[in-house]
Amino acid sequence: MIRLLVADDQALVRGALVALLNLERDLDVVAEVERGDEVLTHAADGSIDVALLDIEMPGLDGISVVEQLTEHAPDVKALIVTTFGRPGYLRRALDAGAAGFVVKDTPASELAEAVRRVHTGMRVVDPALATESLLEGMNPLAKREQEVLSEVLTGAPVAEIANTLGLSAGTVRNYLSTAATKMDAQSSTQAAVIARDRGWL
Repeated sequence: MIRLLVADDQALVRGALVALLNLERDLDVVAEVERGDEVLTHAADGSIDVALLDIEMPGLDGISVVEQLTEHAPDVKALIVTTFGRPGYLRRALDAGAAGFVVKDTPASELAEAVRRVHTGMRVVDPALATESLLEGMNPLAKREQEVLSEVLTGAPVAEIANTLGLSAGTVRNYLSTAATKMDAQSSTQAAVIARDRGWL
């Protein structure tokens, strides 16, 4: 029996995933959580084999959860199951140590098979998303550029961003200018939106 944890902040979606997976004779959902920061508690005691994780959750996002599992509970396989099929998310999730990445409209039988495959040590990736990721290429943004653009999405002005990140206003403007050039964007806000939509933030 493969023991599963399902992490998703939407109760209806989480309930549907649990119900579908429990229909499989070799799968058993032993835990379900609505926050990312609740996953490690269940994973650390050795009670689960595979964690199915959404990306956007309160407490801790799915990719950060994968990083925690990789470091603290490496025997638990992480399978991202998300609405947000963005190429940048795929790359970040795999780099963090995820064993698989599928979107929520994957048929139930295919999702169950994906669970079985990651449990045996295989890697499972949504084929359309994998193709899109290859075509789009690597994330060109440096870590600091990503941090600055993430702050732009909150609507913070340059001075506030500088204060939050411990940088000078001039340095923040330089990062914004460089990022906008890389994104082929007309403004820092547009650059931030493009980067977010590609899953790079």
